[in-house]
Amino acid sequence: MEKIELYIVTLTHSVTQSSNYAVVMGEVEGNRRLPIVIGGFEAQAIAVAMEGMVPSRPLTHDLLKNTLDTFEIEVKEILINNLIEGVFHARLVCTQHGREFEIDSRTSDAIAMAVRYGCPIFTYDFILDAAGVRIEDTGEEAEGEKEETKPKRKRRGYAEYSMDDLNAMLEKVISEEDYEKAAKIRDEIKKRSEEQS
Repeated sequence: MEKIELYIVTLTHSVTQSSNYAVVMGEVEGNRRLPIVIGGFEAQAIAVAMEGMVPSRPLTHDLLKNTLDTFEIEVKEILINNLIEGVFHARLVCTQHGREFEIDSRTSDAIAMAVRYGCPIFTYDFILDAAGVRIEDTGEEAEGEKEETKPKRKRRGYAEYSMDDLNAMLEKVISEEDYEKAAKIRDEIKKRSEEQS
């Protein structure tokens, strides 16, 4: 199944559930929106990271990020991978020393981690078809609606990996026959070898 990249359009009070919030996700390459109802604590965790606020003591999601960083685990992407009886399911796609693995997560927690790592968020077409809303482009902004800006997220380049990590990643992507990634990793290894000689 092809993954569809999303971004956070807005974080707002839920229209259907007054004590909750909704994070509205939008297609990067499209006009569908995916509203996801979340709790107040999760909304706060997402808002704090989106605004770049640094609390005096780490919040739960900051603690998790600090723990993952300590063990050199990076959250590479978030995948909202299922919708069962109205409940979204998500996975954190992580890497550690070139090895990739997934961790099951509540969608709100996964989004809070995505904001902290600046990593992409993906879903599948069937989820957008089932729970998404198509926004018609009228060319005019609705009253009170400001122009959306799709956030730029930091991408971790191969230059940030150690040679051991690069070699492990190279083996993995070759075994998966992902030759485009393999070529990029080889270029980085070659560049470093030339710099050292």
